[in-house]
Amino acid sequence: MQQAGTSGSEVEVTWEDQQNINKFGRFNNRLHELNDEIKAAKEKCENLEDASNELILTDEEIVRFQIGEVFAHVPKDEVESRIEKLQEETSKNLEKLEEEKESIVAQMAELKKILYGKFKDSINLEED
Repeated sequence: MQQAGTSGSEVEVTWEDQQNINKFGRFNNRLHELNDEIKAAKEKCENLEDASNELILTDEEIVRFQIGEVFAHVPKDEVESRIEKLQEETSKNLEKLEEEKESIVAQMAELKKILYGKFKDSINLEED
């Protein structure tokens, strides 16, 4: 049912509404960036786990370890400790990214409630 004098598609957009729409757009962009960063962090965790497993299987005391773009001959024990440290850093970073993603998703849900409450079907905030 429509209210007298207004049609369903002619809702006035206030400055506050526009700010909420812009904020939703920024959150959506950040969410896509976070998804990419989370994917990269998960791949790095898997690669470090694979490297750790390969290191366990090797019987050499000196192994090649990539530092930047160069491979250096490093004692196996030192490489193990470096890989463990990298794994810890990567998993902490992954947790931080996941927490930020949860926060953004919650904020986007709140903005959706507000915007859909006012604009109903006149606005589309869903991904295609």
